[in-house]
Amino acid sequence: MSKKPNLLAASMLATLGAAVTPAVHAQPVDTARIEAGSPNDWLTYHGSYKSYHYSGLSQINADNVKDLGVAWIHIPGRSTRGLQSMPVVADGVLYYTGSYSRTFALNGATGDVIWSYFPELDDALVARQTHSPYNRGAAIGDGRVYVGTVDGRLIALDMKTGKPAWDTKLIDSQKLTVGFTGAPLYAKGTVVIGAQGGEWPGRGPIFGVDAATGKKKWEFLTVAGTEDAKQSWGNESWRTGGGGGWMPGTYDSETGTIWWGTANPAPLYDWSGPDYKTSGARPGDNLYTSSVIGLDVDTGNLKFFHQELPHDTWDFDSAVGEFVMLDRDGQKLVVHPNKSGFIFVYDRAAKLQNVWPIAQNINFVKSIDPKTGELIGRRDFSAGKVSEPLCPHISGGVSWNSGSYSPATGLYYKLGQEWCMRLEVVKTTPVTQPQVQLNIGANFTIAPPPGGEIYGHLDARDPVTGAKKWEVRYPEPPLASVLSTAGNLVFVPDSRGILHAYNAQTGAELWSHSDGTGHQGGIVSYFANGKQYVAVTAGFGGMATDDYAPTFGGPYKSMSRDDGALVVYSLK
Repeated sequence: MSKKPNLLAASMLATLGAAVTPAVHAQPVDTARIEAGSPNDWLTYHGSYKSYHYSGLSQINADNVKDLGVAWIHIPGRSTRGLQSMPVVADGVLYYTGSYSRTFALNGATGDVIWSYFPELDDALVARQTHSPYNRGAAIGDGRVYVGTVDGRLIALDMKTGKPAWDTKLIDSQKLTVGFTGAPLYAKGTVVIGAQGGEWPGRGPIFGVDAATGKKKWEFLTVAGTEDAKQSWGNESWRTGGGGGWMPGTYDSETGTIWWGTANPAPLYDWSGPDYKTSGARPGDNLYTSSVIGLDVDTGNLKFFHQELPHDTWDFDSAVGEFVMLDRDGQKLVVHPNKSGFIFVYDRAAKLQNVWPIAQNINFVKSIDPKTGELIGRRDFSAGKVSEPLCPHISGGVSWNSGSYSPATGLYYKLGQEWCMRLEVVKTTPVTQPQVQLNIGANFTIAPPPGGEIYGHLDARDPVTGAKKWEVRYPEPPLASVLSTAGNLVFVPDSRGILHAYNAQTGAELWSHSDGTGHQGGIVSYFANGKQYVAVTAGFGGMATDDYAPTFGGPYKSMSRDDGALVVYSLK
């Protein structure tokens, strides 16, 4: 396959030098710089290794946000299934990805294109993939931009020119139609990226790749990645167990540990009922799916794990990559949301400190023990129609997108989703070897909570205890990420296409603006040419949005599912 890049002219580099800090004065993006942090930049998918999704900039603030207006817009083109990526920014240059792993470097002050790169993909393979062709972001480090592709490659591009430095094939996607949709993470000269695949019969690998050469350093299998873990998969079901780690985690430099969340097992829904330990399609706890894991950054060896949902039979996996690293009352804590609607709080050895629910409609368990993690009153289904709706919906009590923690207010701003589904579990034909085949094991439709209605809400809470300070409610669940800033603001891009700004202390809405299409991706803030900017990706169409038009009607009936734009705001 030809790997020739499609590069646009780099003539804007001269113009860029007048708008942002010249490259000769810029510091290299490395682990030390990411750790030190700067409010001017947004250096990782989660902003920094702390994963706050918070900007220390305050030029835009609660007093003047009413004067916010569109500064510029970039259209990436070919936005099949919308736009879901999180931009990253260094020294006034914004890098982001679109569908088909299209990658752009833009002047952060003007939006002018510095370079673009369109990898050549196997279109026939892409067409067979259920989740493709969207891409959720890139990583930067060691002078390069790193982006994964849906046909199983990791590509490094020169930050200044967009010229490919290396292009490494990591997965045989022809065999599994599984590749990379999530962003990588750069740390200590290593690029870490996890495969999609919870619904496919594979073993869900996570890779560590040398940032300089593109050579694979290590591979960790989220399905039975150790000999002990194999024992948790009866009938050798580990051979086709699903798994994966499709969203980027974070890095703890004090211990040299990569924190990562893992996806659900396959088949997604199991017919074993309460006898799941000994019967069904995948008897046992199914390690290390639906877990939080710690991997050595240099070797990929497993340091620790906590399986949030043993034998996950609901698709409430832990692949949400958000790990908020807090220092509080002498404790080093990690806050991690799970699709189930529960928020897990750990110490830095993954020992559980607390569990609290952000979703109000949860009935797959009665509760989770906040110290042991035991699932109390879990519902496990036999084959056939399930009489009572399962809550939350398969799209989760929280989405894969990220909330925001503000060190200024001490509050965690997180979206919760209140929706359920009608479920019929199907006894599927066993899959005995990795192959191109979705392995779901159920039919399901969206449903309102018992005695209620579908909605979403933004909560401002204590991240450790879950104590709620305020809430804002939405008529349909928002699916995008949240941004808080030192300007006492919280930004929420909603599903109808409205970007909202709230007072971070009170939740009072201070400003809003329509981006013209729904949001399901990232939002960041950065500084360029003397101004603060807020950049948000807009463009509906991902799998979680498939039910919006038939369920909610209204604007979703006419909303395009194959367009997208990066919309950037500044003060007028």
